[in-house]
Amino acid sequence: MAFKKQEWPEVGDLVIATIQEVTDFGAYVQLDEYDKKGLLHISEISSSWIRNIRDFIREGQKVVLKVLRVDIEKGHIDVSLRRVTKREKIEKIMFWKRERKAETLLRGVAEKTGLSLDEIYEKAGAPMEKEYGLYEGFEKVVKEGVGALTKIGVPEELAATIAEIGNERMRMPMVKVKGTVELRCMKPKGVKIIKDAFLNAKKAEKSRDVKLRFYVVAAPKYCIEVMAENYKHAEAVLQKVAENVVSNVAKTGGQGVFRREK
Repeated sequence: MAFKKQEWPEVGDLVIATIQEVTDFGAYVQLDEYDKKGLLHISEISSSWIRNIRDFIREGQKVVLKVLRVDIEKGHIDVSLRRVTKREKIEKIMFWKRERKAETLLRGVAEKTGLSLDEIYEKAGAPMEKEYGLYEGFEKVVKEGVGALTKIGVPEELAATIAEIGNERMRMPMVKVKGTVELRCMKPKGVKIIKDAFLNAKKAEKSRDVKLRFYVVAAPKYCIEVMAENYKHAEAVLQKVAENVVSNVAKTGGQGVFRREK
């Protein structure tokens, strides 16, 4: 982000850049995160033979580059495209997008509070970034509430506004797992007993960051779907809910068995 990014990149850093001018010997690029220019030599564009440089890069293109040399006195930065692995590219782009999103969220907080962006960063952004990572700090407060920020020194009123903006503008990624319970209850009110077993199991699950869904596959088989922020938590909730449902039916004299779907 402009108000916190160091002035120069370091050798080995991955940077987001825009191709500004393509020449016969390479390209001049703009390092978007640093407001600096760099040189991408033709020998650092591809490991394969280059017949037409424009088959590989073009003006206006966003690319992930690796910093090879930095000469602060001359104001010169050499970068490479061919030395960036596919994994590094994906991870850098993901990080860059999250960083830009975090800046947008902080701007929203600034507009909401009437404070400057620099003030917001000093009071909240800096401690969030130090403790969690900036974007991760927004995720933390959305998942856990304002306490996640007040405990690291963010003023309570400001933390509340950050939580409000995060809840309004962030869509938390979730994973889904599911399993099947096979239930049988020969009692006169067997259908109601099974229905109540699901309702009670749902009430017993207190996690605010979990979504549950039940539906009939084909009686006596019923599906339990759990959506949560990660697989470990989702699996734990699925197992707990399934055991609760089976237990509730068994208490009335019925039977049940749970099978985890792959």
